[in-house]
Order: sequence, then structure tokens, then C-alpha cells
Amino acid sequence: MDAKTIANEDRARSLALFASVVDGGSFSAASRTVGLTPSAVARAVDRIEARLGVRLLLRSTRALTLTAEGQAYLLAARRILADLDDAEQQIADQGAPRGRLRVSAALSHGRLCVVPLLGDFAHAYPHILTDVALTDTLVDVAAGQADVAIRFGPLADSGLTARKLGESRRVIVAAPDYLARAGTPQVPEDLHAHNCLNFNFRRAEPIWPFRRDGRDFSLSVEGNIVANNGETLGQLAAAGVGVTRVGRFSVVSEITDGRLVPLLEDYNPGDVEVIHAVFVGGSTTPARVRVFVDFLVERLGSPVG
Repeated sequence: MDAKTIANEDRARSLALFASVVDGGSFSAASRTVGLTPSAVARAVDRIEARLGVRLLLRSTRALTLTAEGQAYLLAARRILADLDDAEQQIADQGAPRGRLRVSAALSHGRLCVVPLLGDFAHAYPHILTDVALTDTLVDVAAGQADVAIRFGPLADSGLTARKLGESRRVIVAAPDYLARAGTPQVPEDLHAHNCLNFNFRRAEPIWPFRRDGRDFSLSVEGNIVANNGETLGQLAAAGVGVTRVGRFSVVSEITDGRLVPLLEDYNPGDVEVIHAVFVGGSTTPARVRVFVDFLVERLGSPVG
């Protein structure tokens, strides 16, 4: 092994050791992780600082504090270590797909449409650890916050790869008992007399689109409850709280069993949201990501409703 190879290996160990110190918050905590004494860990950090010619950590009797240079070094260390993990995982993936697969999905769609499929996926790929996060907060796939994210609607020009999983149309619904009390709206303007339940996303204005005689128009609506996902709004509507407009997939069972009734379908503008699986594509895409996206396309690759 030549001197350059040895130096590179030492630097890789230095990166991992420094990250362990920051994660542990002390030299003693890091020593338990890396199998060295606290003094050996401290000397290793001293050597890193000496090599770089900058101070990475401010030491006190109570805590270690990152300098600006230390923060930059930590970010670089995490990125390089992640790249090393990915490189090794790609080699391992040449056998059977394996490793941790981080999936981000919206609350309602994830619970109703994605989670029910995960048992079959786990059975087909037992060496993949599927790590699912259901959230309506957008995660940064390009920055490594997830391996695959399921997104609704137009996609930003991010350089990521996207594969279409299906489409979801919107529907206005209310419960029969609510309509018996409040009356059934016959035209969109009748909604001004109804409690309209809406989304609380910053980007979601309380305006519902309609189409009359081939012309699109919007109507401002009001209600006394807002929520961050369609499943919750559907449950509230089914409980007789008011009228809501959500993705049909989130209320399809309630419509089927009669707990919710579609309204104003003659004025439905037919707007649909395209559903995509978004991931970092290219020749280095791990096999676990490829097989999961292929699985979603096969199982969800049709209109959701």
C-alpha cells in the first residue's frame, strides 16, 4: 500500500472521528464510539486542526463548540462519509438490493395508498430496510433528506428524476346528514351559505375552482376548520361538520359506503394532480431505489381517482 493510499485512509478515519466528536458532544462520548481513549481522540482532533491550520472546535470545561471552519468541515465530512457509504452500498447492491431506503410521502396518500403496499415490497425485498416518513412538509431529496419522495402537482426544475405514478382528481363532498340540515348546494355560489373546510397550507388559498359553460372561474369559500391533509378534512366532512374539497383518493371509501356524497360535479373543472416518485437518477442510483420506484409504478401506475 503506497503512502498516498495510507494518507487517504487516515483522512477518512479523521472525518469519521471528527463527526463522532460532534455527535457525541465530547471527547469521552466519541471515545466510546470509536474505541479510543478520550485523550487519543483529543490528540486526533489536534492533528486535524494542525494539518488544516485552523481551529475547528472551541473547547471549554463544559462543552465543545464548532467554529465556522469546524461547521464547514463537519458538512464536508458528512457528505464524504455518505458518499463512501453509497459507493460501498452500490457494490453490495450488485448482488441483491439491500440497505436503508428512506421514503417520504404525504400524510393521506402515504397512509391510504403507499403504506398498504409495503408488506408486499418487504416480502419481495427482505434485505431492504424501508424507512418511511409521512409528512406534508417537502423534503430535499437532492440534499439527501430522502431517497424517494412521492410528490403531487407540478415539480420544480431540480434536476431530479421523476416517474409518474398516477393522477388524482379533486372532489367536493359532504355527509348526507349535513346536507339534510344545511341544504344541498345546486350551484357553486350556494357554497357561500355553507361551512367549507379547507387546507391550511401556506400555498393553499380558500378558493375553489369551477367550470360553467366551458369557462373556468374561482369562488372564495369560508369555514371554521382548516387542516393539513385531505384525510382529516374527509373525516370531518363525514362527521357532518361541513363541505370540503379534497383528492378523491382520500375519501373514496367514504363515497363508496355513502358516508360522503359528491357535490357540484356538473361544475367540476376536471383538475387533476399528477403524482410522481422523485429521486436522484443516473447510473449511480442504488438498486434499492430503482426496485422501489419500479414497484410503485407497477402498483400505483394508474389513476388514483
